[in-house]
Amino acid sequence: MESRLRIVQAMEEIVPEGSSQPSQWRLRAARHSPEPFDSEKLPPILVSEIRRFLRVANELERESPRAAYLCRFHAFEKIHTMDQNSSGRGVRQLKTSLLQRLERDEEVTKLLRLQKSDARELEYLYLKKKSENALEIAFVLMEVLKAVSFTDGHEQFLPAGGDIKEKSESYSPYNILPFDSGDSQNAIMLLPEIEASISAIRNVRGLPSIENSCETGLPLDLLYWLQNLFGFQTGSVSNQREHLVLLLANMHVRQNPKPALATKLDDRAVDELMGKLFRNYRNWCKFLGRKCNFWLPSVKQEIQQHKILYIALYLLIWGEASNLRLMPECLCYIFHHMAYELYGVLSSAVSLNTGKKVVPAYGGQNESFLRNVVTPIYKVIYEEAQKNKNGVSDHSKWRNYDDLNEFFWSTNCFKLGWPLRLENDFFCTSFSSKQISTSKESPNETCEWKWLGKTNFVEVRSFWHLFRSFDRLWTFLLLALQMMTIMAWHELETPLELFDPEVFDGIMSIFVTNAILRFLQVVIDISLMWGARQNMEFSQRLRYLIKFLVALIWAITLPVSYATSQGSSVCSTMQFQSDAGNFCISLYLIFVLIYLISNFIGVALFFVPAVTHYIETSSWLACSIISWWTQSHLYVGRGMQEAQVSLLKYTIFWVILLSCKLLFSYHFQIKPLIEPTKHIMKVSINTYDWHEFFPEVQNNAGAILAVWAPILLVYVMDTQIWYSIFCAIFGGVCGIVRHLGEIRTAGMVRSRFYSFPSMFNGSFVAHPSQKKKGSIFKDILKNKVCKSTEAERDELPKFAHVWNQIIANFRSEDLISNREMDMMIMPLSSKFGGTSARWPLFLLAMKFSSAVNMARDYVGKHEKLSRKIKKDKYMFYAIKECYDTLKNVFNFLVVGDLDKRVLRALFDDIETSIRNSSTPIDFKLAELPVLIEKVIKMVEILVTVFENNQTRLDALIISFQGFLEFIINDMMVEGGRILDIIDSSYGQERGGDVSLMQHVSHMFKSDSRGFIVPFSQSDEGTRNSVLRFPLPDKGPLKDQIKRLFLMLTVKEAALDIPANLEVRRRISFFATSLFMDMPPAPKVRNMLSLSIMTPYFLEEVKFSEDELRLSQDGGASILYYMQKIYPDEWKNLLERFNYNITDDDTRCWASFRGQTLSRTVRGMMYYRKALKLQAFLDICSNQDIAKGCIAIERDKNQKNSQNSLAAKLDALIDMKFTYIISCQMFGLQKAAGDSHAQDIIDLMSRYPSLRVAYIEEKEEIVDGKPHKVYSSVLIKAVNNLDQEVYRIKLPGPPIIGEGKPENQNHAIIFTRGEALQAIDMNQDNNFEEAYKMRNLLQEFIRHSGQPHPTILGLREHIFTGSISSLAGFMSYQETSFVTIGQRFLANPLRVRFHYGHPDLFDRIFHITQGGISKASKTINLSEGVFSGFNSILRQGHVTYHEYMQVGKGRDVGLNQISKFEAKLANGNGEQTLSRDIYRLGHRFDFFRLLSFYFTTVGYYFNNLISVFVVYVFLYGRLYLVLSGVERALIIDARLQHIKSLETVLATQSFLQLGLLTGLPMVMELGLEKGFLSAMSNFILMQLQLAASFFTFSLGTKAHHFGRTILHGGAKYRPTGCKFVVFHAGFTENYQLYSRSHFVKGIELIFLLSVYNLFSMSYESSIAHMMITYSTWFMAINWLFVPFLFNPSGFAWRMIVEDWADWNKWMNNVGGIGVQPEKCWESWWNTENAHLRHSGLCSRIIEILLCLRFFIYQYGLVYHLDISQKNKNIVVYMLSWFVILAVFLLVKIVGEGSRRLSTNYHLIYRFLKLLIFLSVLAGIFTMLCVCRLSVMDLVICCLAFLPTGWGLLSVAQTLRPKIEEYGVWEPVKVVAQAYDYGMGGLLFIPIAVLAWMPLISTIQTRVLFNQAFTRQLQIHPILYGKNRNR
Repeated sequence: MESRLRIVQAMEEIVPEGSSQPSQWRLRAARHSPEPFDSEKLPPILVSEIRRFLRVANELERESPRAAYLCRFHAFEKIHTMDQNSSGRGVRQLKTSLLQRLERDEEVTKLLRLQKSDARELEYLYLKKKSENALEIAFVLMEVLKAVSFTDGHEQFLPAGGDIKEKSESYSPYNILPFDSGDSQNAIMLLPEIEASISAIRNVRGLPSIENSCETGLPLDLLYWLQNLFGFQTGSVSNQREHLVLLLANMHVRQNPKPALATKLDDRAVDELMGKLFRNYRNWCKFLGRKCNFWLPSVKQEIQQHKILYIALYLLIWGEASNLRLMPECLCYIFHHMAYELYGVLSSAVSLNTGKKVVPAYGGQNESFLRNVVTPIYKVIYEEAQKNKNGVSDHSKWRNYDDLNEFFWSTNCFKLGWPLRLENDFFCTSFSSKQISTSKESPNETCEWKWLGKTNFVEVRSFWHLFRSFDRLWTFLLLALQMMTIMAWHELETPLELFDPEVFDGIMSIFVTNAILRFLQVVIDISLMWGARQNMEFSQRLRYLIKFLVALIWAITLPVSYATSQGSSVCSTMQFQSDAGNFCISLYLIFVLIYLISNFIGVALFFVPAVTHYIETSSWLACSIISWWTQSHLYVGRGMQEAQVSLLKYTIFWVILLSCKLLFSYHFQIKPLIEPTKHIMKVSINTYDWHEFFPEVQNNAGAILAVWAPILLVYVMDTQIWYSIFCAIFGGVCGIVRHLGEIRTAGMVRSRFYSFPSMFNGSFVAHPSQKKKGSIFKDILKNKVCKSTEAERDELPKFAHVWNQIIANFRSEDLISNREMDMMIMPLSSKFGGTSARWPLFLLAMKFSSAVNMARDYVGKHEKLSRKIKKDKYMFYAIKECYDTLKNVFNFLVVGDLDKRVLRALFDDIETSIRNSSTPIDFKLAELPVLIEKVIKMVEILVTVFENNQTRLDALIISFQGFLEFIINDMMVEGGRILDIIDSSYGQERGGDVSLMQHVSHMFKSDSRGFIVPFSQSDEGTRNSVLRFPLPDKGPLKDQIKRLFLMLTVKEAALDIPANLEVRRRISFFATSLFMDMPPAPKVRNMLSLSIMTPYFLEEVKFSEDELRLSQDGGASILYYMQKIYPDEWKNLLERFNYNITDDDTRCWASFRGQTLSRTVRGMMYYRKALKLQAFLDICSNQDIAKGCIAIERDKNQKNSQNSLAAKLDALIDMKFTYIISCQMFGLQKAAGDSHAQDIIDLMSRYPSLRVAYIEEKEEIVDGKPHKVYSSVLIKAVNNLDQEVYRIKLPGPPIIGEGKPENQNHAIIFTRGEALQAIDMNQDNNFEEAYKMRNLLQEFIRHSGQPHPTILGLREHIFTGSISSLAGFMSYQETSFVTIGQRFLANPLRVRFHYGHPDLFDRIFHITQGGISKASKTINLSEGVFSGFNSILRQGHVTYHEYMQVGKGRDVGLNQISKFEAKLANGNGEQTLSRDIYRLGHRFDFFRLLSFYFTTVGYYFNNLISVFVVYVFLYGRLYLVLSGVERALIIDARLQHIKSLETVLATQSFLQLGLLTGLPMVMELGLEKGFLSAMSNFILMQLQLAASFFTFSLGTKAHHFGRTILHGGAKYRPTGCKFVVFHAGFTENYQLYSRSHFVKGIELIFLLSVYNLFSMSYESSIAHMMITYSTWFMAINWLFVPFLFNPSGFAWRMIVEDWADWNKWMNNVGGIGVQPEKCWESWWNTENAHLRHSGLCSRIIEILLCLRFFIYQYGLVYHLDISQKNKNIVVYMLSWFVILAVFLLVKIVGEGSRRLSTNYHLIYRFLKLLIFLSVLAGIFTMLCVCRLSVMDLVICCLAFLPTGWGLLSVAQTLRPKIEEYGVWEPVKVVAQAYDYGMGGLLFIPIAVLAWMPLISTIQTRVLFNQAFTRQLQIHPILYGKNRNR
């Protein structure tokens, strides 16, 4: 208390005793206006201890300012106690501001005190809040009261100490289950399955007591007991307690048959959970030959308890393991030893060493497990990750998660021991070995500590990985090529000629090639695995050695024997002897047969996958030996075979595809090239146009290589094209079979709507009994076709209720208007005699008017008219409903007896006429339209009365009389009976007494002719008794009249409902899904439980008011943009709020249309809404459905009770659904006062079941030094404030690899359930799609002959496709991939992995197998796909389902799209190097391998090859034309057209123009929208320059994929999911595309120009253009597409600004800290940074690639006129003097600038002038003396510019060496000049086009065609990035 006394003294000094200013204090007290103190922006170290006091102070500010002051004073005291020196970050500022507030409030609050003393004030408030059940506030007040009482000596006010402890425990916050909050009557705690689970974990009978435990007596439950035993954290135990209870409860409730006692946990549930949770552990023990450490007692009653103990132990280990969760076998190792210790404790075993009872190695001290087990292993992970150096270090120099985890795949892991031996080499993270002490007790005992290195695999940067991982593919392609070449060379006509001895000899040589390729594969395998040799077991080293020796023997034996057989005249490979009728077998054939034995066995096993599966998974010695030889002995990758049927399906597919590909290659690529090759070999070329180094080379090998190289590359690549074609065809067929596109348009929705209820019932209504097994066809036939009318009527209310909810959500999302909602709902009212559910008006309105017209013009019998009407169901229902409604309304409105008798007679006549089929006889149907007009007028009056509360009784009566007069007098042929009733009533009125007259209505009066007449003035007094008036404001009558009015008035307009295209799409897809095959829905109580997790970093949560209203740099604001692109939805929003919207409503509306977290959360919370509706329908009858949940509770008076229906439904949904947002930076955001943090809290307040997990980083003072502590924290919202639920301390910073997967990993412990969906934050969902989740989850347990899936794939809908043409291209491309592509990958190819975040994971499977993604830095850049790889390798199964989809946003600008595609290409480049690709490539069978290759890294490699083909082709042609070989071939050999080269360019164009994605896209659009629409969309895309976009995209993929494999540099590229399209500056485009596109485009133009220049003398220009048109197209697109697809790219104002920016950027001076966006030099260094970190081999390859630029100079200098046709090498050597001279000039200018430009500027300028004049003089001298021509100057530019660029590229590669010699500055100057020149070349044509006025308009139209179609004002939006200077 000394610190408190010091604070009090300090406060007393502020206001000295005896101060004579009481009146001033009273005045201040009177004026005191309480303001809240900021309780949220606190230093992280103080949050958990201080925030609650400050929050309570703010709560009590108005009620008791003195209590608020005391709470803040107590908070200040605690802050001072925690950090007296204010050394923590932000602590001093907080203490200062809090002290200032205390000084201000000290005396003022004393005067405002309600009680005599502070203690009494606090006691009063404490008792008051306790009585109000405000328990949290009461507990804080009690703690403050305790402090105040001890200080002031008022201990009598304190409650008992035990009471304080009890209260503190009862106020504990909770997540889902209130274990410790004292709320045992919570609805979820009353569920029988929850009670059963809690009872099971609280069964602690028979457990031994724990020594040195802080607990006294029996523990509360099994997890508390484990906590005390092993030292787990309290927060982790609480978290896993809830986790375990929910898992057990969900499994318990699903057991069938149901357990006898619902509140006793079923043993089957425990066994099921144990089987799933320990599947990986059991496999691990079996693999390592160890026995599982499970011990179960013999007493049956204790078995369940022990099983739950083992389950709880694993969950506690997993929940506290932090980054170790990504190492599943490491967790198995930890569990293995801790389970053994648990067994020892449970069995009361005695240690042989100590003689005492066995106790855990790491006792039960607090955080013992974290400190002693997790932290040492985490430190290894962390230190290894630091060696990555943020992705620039080579993968072979550090151990990633896989390396560390795979250490536990060997029995060597047990050398770690238990307790962990920290001196083991596993814990060494430095490269150099060192001596360490082996024990603390014996420090002199040392051992050598060395780095273990990589484990089982080394990720070396090399393209050889592609051959190594897919060697069987390359071997097949090369052998097939060799065979086809031999066949074509011998000009075979028939297949029988294959057996010709000469041909057969040649074909048999393929085995020699195969042996050499296999030897090459073994050599590559060994060389790439060399870095992992230290961790290899001896058996693996022996295997590699034997493999090498066997491959070497065959590589020698087969070639030698083949050569011997060829040289033998006695017996060739196969020589028939006609006289003997037999043949002799050569030695070579014998060797071949022996060589093929293993292949024969492999083929046999291929067709019996069950045998192969057994061999790979069996522990039998013989099987182990076979597996050891065929594959590496690894824990994963065993037993991956598919079922027989699946195998046959994808085998047949690939056999057909490969047959087509090989036939095409033979006839159009190989065979046409043979004859030209033979001619080339015969031509003798004696003279060359340059100095030929190898003139004696035979057969013109260079020319043959130039001709064949592009053919061979295309041969390797074109299988990708064939796959695309076949995927489109077969994928389309699969889509048709699965009913995709069953309902494509709004018209089809109307025509099939009648069948929706029955289809809905078959899929979405949970039936009491459902068979688990059976034929799908029978289920469809039973549930969807053979539906009885009674069942259909019974289920119609459920469908109608769900349909109305869907429509209501459309309205709440502002997609439809109020009128459209009225037209689309299906009323459920059962009053006034109506049906239980009615069809929506948009189906009936048009039908009613059609029926009226039909009846008006009809002449004939009633039966025929009736048949015509009933033929159209909707028409019949429209007439019937209109008649019933009118009848009900009239019966309600009319009051008098006479009136009722008249109406009854009228309706009786009508119905009698219908029954007698005499309607055309009894009524004049031609007058029907006039009657309808009168009805409309009357109903319109009623609608006006309802809507405007107008009293229009007179008009209503007159209209009603007119209606009756017309129908009786003008329509009814025999209306006399009704007139007689009226006349008789008036006769009685005249002759009766007065009392009778008062009860007779005066509505029906007739004149002398018998016609009904209206009221006269004398009838004023009786008017109010005619009709029931006033009408009720609410209820069914109002809805029925409104619906009737719409039915009568809406005609053709009904066809346009709904008008919103998004609503039409969603309804069409939902309707289509009703016809697709999906599992029947279980009851919500029996369904699988689900968790959603969304990783969030710093993206937009919700648009702020400033962001919405303020213009973007002087242009259009976001809100303006939204209003223009969604005009109908903005109008609907205004209508919904009656044109009185708030700022928050506007923010939400705009945020729900952007790619924000708010949109994602709203979409995902639809799951909860849908499940709650489904749970309601499960337990309610049709009458209850009509009433609704609120009405039911009102009837039962349980609205606010825990037993209320709503509370029960919420409890059930809480058990089934949770949603976690992993907001990694939330803690820092909140501490910094970032508005994003408050937006997240607002989201939690809006959705109370939403939870947020974040990483807290705070500093703690340890030994006087700040020490960072990291924790995973789960929070929820309470009273619009965040409340901590769980806190779990971490061993260190959790983000040490890739950020996103580790963000997911830290939060996954807070998820619940058996399924997990990892939704990204730019996704969305719809209510109608969320309704299908219950069905989708059944796929995990659906039996269809396949193993249970571990990942369920879903399709995505791209909701950003309508923004621009680019967005449309991306949308179509993405849609084709996530639909037809993935459909075919999943079935039949069986190679779908994890693509897209909507996928559902089997959560229990994945948390025990390493998580839902991998997180190693760089190598796991595409983190998601690795979870699919990992799942397949661990015998998982992935399926794909198209009946449900989730929305996703994509980037809409070219720069953002390019960054995204670059990220994907980088990720695939890293995948190529990964062990997962290698293992899948080796473990898949051959045909599954083909599917795997061409749908993953092969796709990107083939894109790279397609670009490489162009270079090979052009450089080959350049060689031919510059050397003179081409002229000789064309003139001498007459070889002008080689068809194969045309095939090459056509094939390459197929990829270049985007047709690879175009075919599947057209097929998918044809399925879903119709083929006419698909073709029109495809043509429109071409008109919008889609081919240019795809050509540009090809360059992006090829560049980044190739550079990643060669040099690395892969990184996450934030694209910024912005919705607004803006202009990108020229500088930004140049930075992004300079090296990937511009340089390559200019190089292609140089190649084409040189080729065109020197081939035109002997080849026509038309032929030249025909050959190279696609290359010109590619080059031009690579140069100008960034400006073509840049909004306002050709606007003159933007061009001027861009040019100024460009010059500023080029001339800015770089340096340390200058960003690349600000300066050319910084950008140049950053752009070439990857070369500084490349390996030696990569640098050598880079230099070799740069040598291509020197071919220009070498070839062109010999074509200069100045060379005078001299072919001597001296000519080339002299040309280098020009390069040297230019370099020296640059060096001189640079030195002059450095030394003279500042102090001697005039001399420096004179020097430059002198140099310029010298250069001009030299050029003029050569022009006059040396015969230098103007063409020579052009050729010199073409020669020396590429050479200079090549030298620059080499210099950048060798930069460290060049910097040593001090010549780097001239290199930089030359590089800047090159960039300046390239920028200028690009700018000139852009400026010229911008000067033409129409170009900018045309470009805008191309970019925003859809916007113009919607008549948007696009120009104000485009200028949204106007830079003000």
